[in-house]
Amino acid sequence: MEVTRTFDLLERYKELFSHKDDALACKVNGEWVKYSSLDYINYCNWISYGLMALGLKKGDKVANIANNRPEWCFMDLAASQAGIVHVPIYPTISKEEYDYILNHAEPKLVFVSDKALYTKIKPIADAAPSISGVYTYDDVEGAKSWKEIVELGKANAGKYKDELENVKSSIKPEEMVSILYTSGTTGFPKGVMLSHKNLVTNFIATSKCHELEHQHRVLSFLPLSHVYERMVNYNFQYKGLSIYFAENMGTIVQNVNEVKPHIFNSVPRLLERVYDKIIGKGKDLPYIKKQLFFWAVNLGFKYKYEGNSLYYRIRLKIADALIFKKWRAALGGEIIYIVSGGAALQPRLAHIFWAAGIKVMEGYGLTETSPVIAVNNPLTGDVMFGTVGAVIESVEVKIAEDGEILARGPNIMLGYYKEPGLTSEVIDEEGWFHTGDIGIMIDNRFLKITDRKKEMFKLSSGKYIAPQVIENKLKESFFIENLMVVGENQKFASALISPNFEFLHNWAGLHGIKFRDNEELISLPEVNARYQKEVNEINQGLSAHENIKRFRLVADEWSPVTGELSPTLKLKRRILQDKYKRVLDEIYAMEK
Repeated sequence: MEVTRTFDLLERYKELFSHKDDALACKVNGEWVKYSSLDYINYCNWISYGLMALGLKKGDKVANIANNRPEWCFMDLAASQAGIVHVPIYPTISKEEYDYILNHAEPKLVFVSDKALYTKIKPIADAAPSISGVYTYDDVEGAKSWKEIVELGKANAGKYKDELENVKSSIKPEEMVSILYTSGTTGFPKGVMLSHKNLVTNFIATSKCHELEHQHRVLSFLPLSHVYERMVNYNFQYKGLSIYFAENMGTIVQNVNEVKPHIFNSVPRLLERVYDKIIGKGKDLPYIKKQLFFWAVNLGFKYKYEGNSLYYRIRLKIADALIFKKWRAALGGEIIYIVSGGAALQPRLAHIFWAAGIKVMEGYGLTETSPVIAVNNPLTGDVMFGTVGAVIESVEVKIAEDGEILARGPNIMLGYYKEPGLTSEVIDEEGWFHTGDIGIMIDNRFLKITDRKKEMFKLSSGKYIAPQVIENKLKESFFIENLMVVGENQKFASALISPNFEFLHNWAGLHGIKFRDNEELISLPEVNARYQKEVNEINQGLSAHENIKRFRLVADEWSPVTGELSPTLKLKRRILQDKYKRVLDEIYAMEK
């Protein structure tokens, strides 16, 4: 059947995948709980009836602040088919951001995961004029449960069945289905209004990048509140894959081994961590096994998408039998694809994972583009390592005179909620969305991102610095977990470095270095000398003006929870600059 609105996925389940007993699954009290396709359809209908019984009408809004779980999906499509606008919100943002979003979006109801979120959100919701109730997915004493709406829907199914069908038939693909608040690296987040058409055209186009079907499984762990994970989950639902939701980020390894997924979505930083852990284990192998391990790794770095010689392919088969099959086993043993988005992937990781029989599909997009603009597509052969692939069907891209990537197509947002002025700043009169990213087209076919327009800066000499390029090179070091390159209007570039403390602790132990805590560790001369060596090695491959002349180690580990990173692990540069103002002032004080 034709899918033109997100909730049409339910009818597709009914027609094509009604036999599935694990359309969605999650872990409850240590056991996997599965929901069949028919369960999915029934829960969505009951919730739609329940929301209607509570008086919600087409155009009203509900907010959803929850971890990845089947209930998130139930609420999503239940609201969608009732014409209710879904406002998903990250469960890890600050009280100030919750206060702003809930008052700006004006939802009628709020749904939260658990007791901790309920305690945090309830006072904010009580003070928000539009909100009439807060419901929880977990059982929380004294709180309303989402199950009450399910039961209300069951009791009123006969009363609202025809009305729901009328509402569904009235919904056009061009109508708004969701408002997604961007993570806001500066200031308050903007509400991105997306239509059914925006999301549906994107998930149908990207579903043509893999051959996986209803017999395959996916593990979902990136936040569904982000358009990337959400859209790709629609892609999986469209193809009938079984979607298993990880318990949390800390249980991914365990869940991977339980679910044995064929595909999952990731961000480059997580892939870097997977790679670092595998390499770390390789370094601990006995001498002969270690030599074999790194022979295979070095062979993998030379992998090409096309044009590998027969001699290379023979050696790769040997490397696979000895080494790379163990990499796949560490990812459950049945992994075929990893989708990578949210930031630039180091090309060496694409080479090595493909060599290991794991096809990494790197793509690119923004919340405002629903999100995919381009992706590496193995099915069509549109793959080029170091790029984000070819532009997807029905989307146009052009490069502006200043290098900015412009996009146009059915995936471009309706606009920013309540902000027509901001909308007109990014969507011009011809319908081109100005991404704020700098890029080039290679062979008039592959899109390559070089940096964020707003993140590029000039040194006092007038030379431009593209920080992401330098940061990605430095993050190849096992010693570095994260860093930020700085130096706007200064004579030279510098960096704040958040060490990979697990690796650094092991290194310090091997070298007999004693320390009380991380604060003392990063102050030790021998530690700073080791980091200087890492920086010097990277500087050799950079232009003279790009060289990191000074750096400072920080004792903090940056994360979305502590506020330095966005939910997709991007640097919040303004926040980092404010947090480490004293350190940055000290770096450049010697020049004054």
